[in-house]
Amino acid sequence: MQAGQIAEPGQAAVITAAQPVPGPDDVLIRVRAAGICGTDLHIFKGEYEARYPLIPGHEFSGVVAAVGSHVTRYQVGDRVTADPNIPCNRCAACQRNEPNQCENLAAIGVTRDGAFAEWVTAPEGNVFPIGDLSFAAAALVEPLACVVWGLKRVQVQPGDSALVFGAGPMGCLVAQALHHAGAAQVVITDTVPFRLELAASLGLTTVLADDHARDQLKAIAPSGFDIVADATGLAPVLEGAFEYLRPRGKLWVFGVVPPDKRAVFVPYDVFRKDWTIIGSFAVNRTFHESIALIQNGAIQVEPLISHRLPLAQFCEGLTIAEQDPHRMKVQFEMN
Repeated sequence: MQAGQIAEPGQAAVITAAQPVPGPDDVLIRVRAAGICGTDLHIFKGEYEARYPLIPGHEFSGVVAAVGSHVTRYQVGDRVTADPNIPCNRCAACQRNEPNQCENLAAIGVTRDGAFAEWVTAPEGNVFPIGDLSFAAAALVEPLACVVWGLKRVQVQPGDSALVFGAGPMGCLVAQALHHAGAAQVVITDTVPFRLELAASLGLTTVLADDHARDQLKAIAPSGFDIVADATGLAPVLEGAFEYLRPRGKLWVFGVVPPDKRAVFVPYDVFRKDWTIIGSFAVNRTFHESIALIQNGAIQVEPLISHRLPLAQFCEGLTIAEQDPHRMKVQFEMN
C-alpha cells in the first residue's frame, strides 16, 4: 500500500508498505480522509513522543475493510472513525478512569503506524460509527474530541465571557465549543486576517492581534474575561494571556507548547486573584459527544479545511501545514 512515512525527525517520504493485518480484536479501515495535526508536525521535527520510523496520522475516517475474528459490532462497509489513543486498562491511571494519562498509553499514528496510508487498523473498542457524516468532517472528530475533553475540565458557566488566542483550526473549534457550552461572549484573536475572517463567518467576535489589540480587548472586557484559552502553543502568548483574565478566572492551556520552552508567570497573582490554570491533554472518552456536535450542526468543521491533497503529496502537505500563510486544516483524501 501507499503510505507517508517519517523515517526519523526531518525525513519524510511516500513509501510502499505492507498492508496491515487486523488481529482478532481489530478492525481494518480503508482510509478515506486523514488530517494533519500540529502533533504530526512536532513528530516530524522530533519534538513529540513518537517511535521512528513511523507512518503518522491520528485523525481520520474511512470504511471497514475487514474485521478480526472476535469483532462483533462492525462489518465490512461500515463508515467509521477511531479514537487513536489505546490505554492499557491495567495501570493505576486507567483504574482511576483516567485513560488519557495511562502509564503505557499507545496511540495510532504516534507509537504505532497510523492513517497517512491506504489502510490502518484500530481496536474494535476504539472504533465509532459516523452515520452520514462526510469523511472529511468525520476526520475532524478527533480534534474536536480533544476540545470537548478540555471543555469538560473548564466547566463553562452560563453567561461566561471567553477569549481565545489563535484562530487556527483548533482555536476555531475551541471558540465554537465555548459558545455552544454557554459562553455568552466569545472573542478570538490572531495575527492573520484571513483566519479572523473565517472565524467571523462562524459567528465569533474577532480582534486582530496588532498594536491596538490590547486596547480593544480591554474595552470589550474591562475587568477581564472569565475564561482565557491559548490555542497557539506559543509560550510568549501564554505568558501574556494572564493580563486578560479576571479575578477568579480560568486559564485553559490547550495549545501544545514544545517541552523545552518555558512561560513565566507571577505566582502571587495566581494566589491573590484566585486564578485557575487548567490543562487538557488529548481525548478522554469524548468521541460520542464530538460526533453528536458535528452531526447536529452545533460545531462547524468543514469550513476549517483549507487544503485537500492526495496522499502522493504527503511531503508537500507537511510543508503546507507548517508554512503556507493561507493554511487551516490540511487533509489527505484517499478515494
